[in-house]
Amino acid sequence: MHPKLSIVALVALTLTVAACAKKQQPVLAPLPPPPPATQQSPPSSGAPPQRVSDDLPVPPQPIAEDAITNRSLDDLNRDSPLQPAFFPLDSADLDDAARAVVNTNAEMLRKYPSWVITIEGHSDERGTAEYNLALGERRAVSVKTYLVSLGVSPDRLRTVSYGKEFPFDPGHTEESWEKNRRAQFVITSK
Repeated sequence: MHPKLSIVALVALTLTVAACAKKQQPVLAPLPPPPPATQQSPPSSGAPPQRVSDDLPVPPQPIAEDAITNRSLDDLNRDSPLQPAFFPLDSADLDDAARAVVNTNAEMLRKYPSWVITIEGHSDERGTAEYNLALGERRAVSVKTYLVSLGVSPDRLRTVSYGKEFPFDPGHTEESWEKNRRAQFVITSK
């Protein structure tokens, strides 16, 4: 390499390093101050005001430990605190007795707000399989609709129809059939 070329390269490198070392950071504009908090009413005490947001969901209040909260789902469903609602022949309408049962179940669901339930619609053995599945579905939906009208969140309620497939009573009498025309409540999550 030629000596003059070496000197020129050395000078160029030195100038480049010097230019980089003297490079200043850009000056950032100061951030504007946050807007003042608005108060709806002046605080009545010396305590600072609390900010409340309407768009955040309020978690359910934890419930105190009791005999029900400590039980497994299997135990809860075996001796369920939720009672079945019974229907008249060929009907999905809740009569007074069925509404009373669903009202009691709604109170239990409000007490345990984390429970998710499945409402099973059932029918007796008379009629075709298709008819009984449709009737069971109408019964389950009828109960769900009534529970929602009582303030139970629809997100906690599932429906399914079993028609005549799972009878309460396997007999072939009017007394047996009355027990099979029902909406059964199953706790699926707690």
